[in-house]
Amino acid sequence: MSIWKRSASLEALATQCQQTLVAHIGIEFTELGDDCLRGRMPVDARTHQPYGLLHGGASVVLAETLGSIAANLCLADPNKMAVGLEINANHVRAVREGWVEGCARPLHLGSTTQLWEIRIEDERGRLVCVSRLTMAVVKAA
Repeated sequence: MSIWKRSASLEALATQCQQTLVAHIGIEFTELGDDCLRGRMPVDARTHQPYGLLHGGASVVLAETLGSIAANLCLADPNKMAVGLEINANHVRAVREGWVEGCARPLHLGSTTQLWEIRIEDERGRLVCVSRLTMAVVKAA
């Protein structure tokens, strides 16, 4: 059974993110499963830190993008929106090139807060980063 309350498609998510940081660094949405939003990000000059490795901040951008969009898709009330309250990330493995893929899954879907876990892996399926994102559910602006 799907957790999503708002309809969406991968194409609609990509359109929503045009002209944003998400598009600028090359994040692509790859799957909207029953309980997981997946996306991938290139590891290249846009996402490197000065030593040629994937920048930890880029991993956090991927994590917050997936978790934030997923959180909003879980809201049935059109007068509500989910906004980031806190994010943390543990960087486990360095990546120099290729792609990383993230999967956002809920740990808690409450009426005022949501908690998401976002796991980011390299192309070989090895854990690169694990992040937790707390979202506040507020009145839409």
